[in-house]
Amino acid sequence: MNKQWWLAAMLRVSGVGMMFSLIFVFCPFSWMVRINGWLGMGQELIYTPVTNYLIRTLSGMYAIIGGLFIFVSFDLPRYRDIIRFLGTIAIAAGVGVTILDAILRLPLAWTALEGPMTIALGAIILYLSKPARRR
Repeated sequence: MNKQWWLAAMLRVSGVGMMFSLIFVFCPFSWMVRINGWLGMGQELIYTPVTNYLIRTLSGMYAIIGGLFIFVSFDLPRYRDIIRFLGTIAIAAGVGVTILDAILRLPLAWTALEGPMTIALGAIILYLSKPARRR
């Protein structure tokens, strides 16, 4: 298995994982309240139109990005520049999310995993998508 196989697999697995966010576009808000409590995210999640809107649109955006990951995985050479852009954006977003999670004082496990895992995903995508050197 070469780097191209691993890159396609990484994009597809990550993309499918992101597609699961579609659940939160459509699920009842009461599910989100329970999940928020189960995760120990602090205050009880209170329904407001803007909270509901932000959760659902962010979930939809994750699903769109997941779909893009899957789509580009089927023609790596053609979409190399987009794939490298996605890797770069993942690193930048991971740094930003880590800082935001710390500022918001989210649970330590959440802060230690969410952003750093996104940074790692971006770095792996960049590494695997690097063009082969000519000899």
